[in-house]
Amino acid sequence: MEALSQYRSDSSDNESDGGQTRTYAAPVVRQYKVDTAPDVISQTPEHNITNYIAPGQKKMYYNMPYEMVTQPLVGPSDKDGEFSVRARNMTSGTAEEQAVDENTFRRQERLFRQQGFANNPMIGAENEIIGNKSAEPRAQKAQRKAKGDSGVIDGENAYVGPWAQFEGDTTGQTCGPTAEQLAEYEERIAQADTVDAAQSGKRSKTKGVTSYAAGQDERTLFHGQSERDYQGRTYMHVPSDLQRDVSDQTCYAPKRLIKEWKAHANGVSAIRFIPHSGHLLLSSGMDGLVKLFDTHASLKQQRTYIGHAKAVRDVSFAPNGETFVSSSYDTFSKIWDTETGACKQRLSASGAVPYVARFHPDDENTVLVGQSDKKIVQWDLRAGEIVQEYNQHLGAINSLTFFDANRRFISTSDDKSMRVWEFGIPVVIKLVADPAMHSVPAVALHPNQKWLAGQSMDNRIVVYSAGERIKPHRRKEFKGHLTAGFACQPAFATDGSMVASGDAEGNVWCWDWQSTRVVTKWRAHDKVAICTAWHPCEPSRVATCSWDGSIKLWD
Repeated sequence: MEALSQYRSDSSDNESDGGQTRTYAAPVVRQYKVDTAPDVISQTPEHNITNYIAPGQKKMYYNMPYEMVTQPLVGPSDKDGEFSVRARNMTSGTAEEQAVDENTFRRQERLFRQQGFANNPMIGAENEIIGNKSAEPRAQKAQRKAKGDSGVIDGENAYVGPWAQFEGDTTGQTCGPTAEQLAEYEERIAQADTVDAAQSGKRSKTKGVTSYAAGQDERTLFHGQSERDYQGRTYMHVPSDLQRDVSDQTCYAPKRLIKEWKAHANGVSAIRFIPHSGHLLLSSGMDGLVKLFDTHASLKQQRTYIGHAKAVRDVSFAPNGETFVSSSYDTFSKIWDTETGACKQRLSASGAVPYVARFHPDDENTVLVGQSDKKIVQWDLRAGEIVQEYNQHLGAINSLTFFDANRRFISTSDDKSMRVWEFGIPVVIKLVADPAMHSVPAVALHPNQKWLAGQSMDNRIVVYSAGERIKPHRRKEFKGHLTAGFACQPAFATDGSMVASGDAEGNVWCWDWQSTRVVTKWRAHDKVAICTAWHPCEPSRVATCSWDGSIKLWD
């Protein structure tokens, strides 16, 4: 305000003074001091850091209470003045070196874990021992056996050289029951089989699960009112209103549930549509039964095939659909007549469990069976004998898939490899294996016969080319589902535009084949959805099965 009161314009001065120039004092500008580092320390007694005396301080610049002057020192001692002389090894100052370096501590810790004693790590007690030194060592280095006498080939003290085993190693030694124990066990089993055979015609129900005695004759059960209609046709007749030509149809993901069958008591292992028409659906269950359902008109169960003593692992139709083969854990693969339910043949090779069986697509008299003994056997049903063996796998066979105009087939195994065979020639023409590769227990062939999709155990569906060269398609894989540990069978849409698969949580996933993006996902079952099958004629009809014992038809 003082400066404003002294301000005047030149024109007003000239007018009042008659043209004379007047001099004015310069305006007063006050200077303010800015403190860029103010004192922010609290002045409360408990926060006043000036009430402490540094070690070695000789003067006090203000009066301090007696309690503060006589308080003990806090912190590491510096009797020799090393802290003031030593160079700073940290941003905030100097830190003491640790009493025990890393190597010494690890060596003593390992010694205590193995031998039960070690040196005392405390300062000033380096010569003391912790633990019981006289006790027996906890772990000793394994000692090798003697190399033997070089003049002895077999028997006691035979020469083994550098291949001598360690003491206590039982690798290669015979183990298990003795001959007497084995003979006694076989006698008990034979007696039990005799009792079961005498009661083969009876059924025993336990907790709602129907079990059938081992060794009984195969039989069938028809569930409809009449096996033939007024024209004498059975359920094998293809409905006239079923559209057979699907070349111009576009497939879509299913949106609603049409039918649910409580098919098997102990879970469903596989489902298959009858070839070409798809109006019948075949299922295999953990209860040892195989069942047939109508998926077009009545949507009811048509027939039950009884004849396996243990769970049925897989089923597969012949190319014409008139027969099918079932593979069970009772070591038998059986050929059934789809229409009458009669068992036509029983196939069993060396007591091995058949994991998968497939008819040759061009010959209904030839069946390939993948077994638990690492072999693939080729059966001629007309002669009833094995005509070829493919035995270069190192694990149980999981899947068999024909491709390349049915001239070749590819097999997958627990040995984490895929092997391509020329049909009829037991020599591998292509081995697909990689150290980072996982087991592929289920494989599906694309409708255009050019691609193979395999369910990998690392929660992916991997794709391989099915032409002259079998190689992986690195940029095309389908992810998102959880299938590690479960052989969930994938399926292609009829036009090849989508891939469907179940997962371990009971969900069903659909991916777009071109972009590999998820089209849809829905909750289908309460347990793992082990198999998915796409209808060969209906463009948007999908069947799924689960270990909860249900089969569902979606559209």
